[in-house]
Amino acid sequence: MNGTPVVVLVSLASALAFAISTNLKHSSAARVPALASMRPAALGRFVLATLRHPLWLLSILADLLGLSLQIVALHLGALAVVQPLLITGLLFTLMLRGLHRRRLSGAELLWAGVLVLSLAGFLLVAGIGSGGPPGEGVDRLPAAIAAATGIGVAASAVVIARRIRPAVTGAALLGVATGVIYAADAALLKETTDQAVRGIAHLLLHWQLYAVIVVGAAGLFVCQLAYHAGPLTASQPAIAAVDPLVSVVLGVLIFDERLRRGPWTGAALAVLVVLLAVAVLGLARQESADTDVAATPEVGEASRWGSNAEAAGPAD
Repeated sequence: MNGTPVVVLVSLASALAFAISTNLKHSSAARVPALASMRPAALGRFVLATLRHPLWLLSILADLLGLSLQIVALHLGALAVVQPLLITGLLFTLMLRGLHRRRLSGAELLWAGVLVLSLAGFLLVAGIGSGGPPGEGVDRLPAAIAAATGIGVAASAVVIARRIRPAVTGAALLGVATGVIYAADAALLKETTDQAVRGIAHLLLHWQLYAVIVVGAAGLFVCQLAYHAGPLTASQPAIAAVDPLVSVVLGVLIFDERLRRGPWTGAALAVLVVLLAVAVLGLARQESADTDVAATPEVGEASRWGSNAEAAGPAD
């Protein structure tokens, strides 16, 4: 493909924009008042403080830039080229974090590299093919089962994260919940684009558009809770790992997308998933070790949400 260099550059630029947004959101989460409880009044104050924070507003602009660049990259190139490149956003995120927080350790960079390579390898080995014709619709029963399962997993992760110690583990669980929600929103967005082909009036009369908005807002909220709860090396690897993997599952179950078949494909995918899990655990363990050694500014922020935050007493 003659445009491959352009696709690579645009995809990397998109990944960098998303990484900038991630760091801005995390910095914003560290500067808003601590969330001492999950009561409606406390949650409302947290949401309002976030929506008004300049860094969070800047992060949304970075998100819009990243999304625009991603759309351009997908228009010019293949999904199997663009998506693995976007995963490099995790490395950009950690490098940017190192610039304004503390220097990243060699172990953190190693585990981040393993995570990125295993995710990219999974997408390339899977070789996902398209399903039915556009606009054909989704398989409703698998979609309903997947939706119920996703809601259960995300809700359970949020509830457990509230009670679990250390805060690093809670942030990772919230990252898992965020990844599930982001994957669900991507599936809804795919269905919404199929509806949009039939015209704006048709789109406005169907529930998919409004579901995208509601689920997207829920994703932003849970993501901000994850950043508020602990360090990026706890939450962001979980988001980066869960989002594409759940998206693959939803694509196969709901949109009849096909995985590459072969005698060694299943074994290779299993190995890559294991590497993925090991890398996520390695990053979280490295952050926990840093927390035990010294209380850095970021470690202090890691206890702003969860069981430790309750020590401050109810805020409402």
